[in-house]
Amino acid sequence: MEALLNSWIALYQAPMFLLFPVMTLALSVGSFLLFALPWTLLAWIDPKWAKPYKIQQKPFQVGKYFLPNLARITLNSSMMLLVLIIAWPLLRLSNVHLGEVPPWYIWVIQITLFLIVDDFLFYWMHRYMHENKWVLKHIHSVHHRIKNTCALDGNYFHWVEFVLIGSLAMLGPVALGSHLYVIYAWIIIRNLEAADGHAGYDFPWNPLRFLPLYDGPVYHDFHHARFKGNYAGALHYVDRYFGTYIKEYLAYKKTHSYHLPHRNQSLPSKKTV
Repeated sequence: MEALLNSWIALYQAPMFLLFPVMTLALSVGSFLLFALPWTLLAWIDPKWAKPYKIQQKPFQVGKYFLPNLARITLNSSMMLLVLIIAWPLLRLSNVHLGEVPPWYIWVIQITLFLIVDDFLFYWMHRYMHENKWVLKHIHSVHHRIKNTCALDGNYFHWVEFVLIGSLAMLGPVALGSHLYVIYAWIIIRNLEAADGHAGYDFPWNPLRFLPLYDGPVYHDFHHARFKGNYAGALHYVDRYFGTYIKEYLAYKKTHSYHLPHRNQSLPSKKTV
């Protein structure tokens, strides 16, 4: 019995336990806050110069959800850590490693693959959460309490949904047995997308807008405003293929120029649709 207990303790004393699941979670939380807090501060101030670029011309809900957001992040991260501790005996069997750093093109290929796989799986999980009434009521409705999002809302989830989203993001790296540094880079990119996708502003100079198949905060903001449709995460091509685009989102894209402020061109209210 003592030998069995010692063997279990040894599993969690292995350097890879701290470097893989623990460090990945810490990097996820830290990078998200780093990206989200400046955008959230901007939404809280909501300066006059930025108002023409607001996707929804109504007040942000920063004051109401700032502390609940921090509470959710703390709870969700704690639950994810618990899941990682339980799953470590299996995770350690993967080929994730800290060996020779791969060349740059391997980083690009693998992170691109992670993004495509994660987004495709997220689409179906997200769509299921809207189509299953029990899941929608008891789990996914938490995220939809916020109608006009700011960046910090990108992690405002029921802990079950948070764990599922994090698990989907790690499927690709675990399946490929990627280098830890590649996984770290992927986690940072994934959290940048989570913060940017909820920012609430459609700035034409946002450099992320120039990424292929990515449409910035506009795409997901329409999901919060219209509730059904635009289910993918970052790459909206999945909604195009399965016919789940929100029609007002398509109309918005046609009528907006990214060379001038979007004055009087904000997302219409439901009463006018």
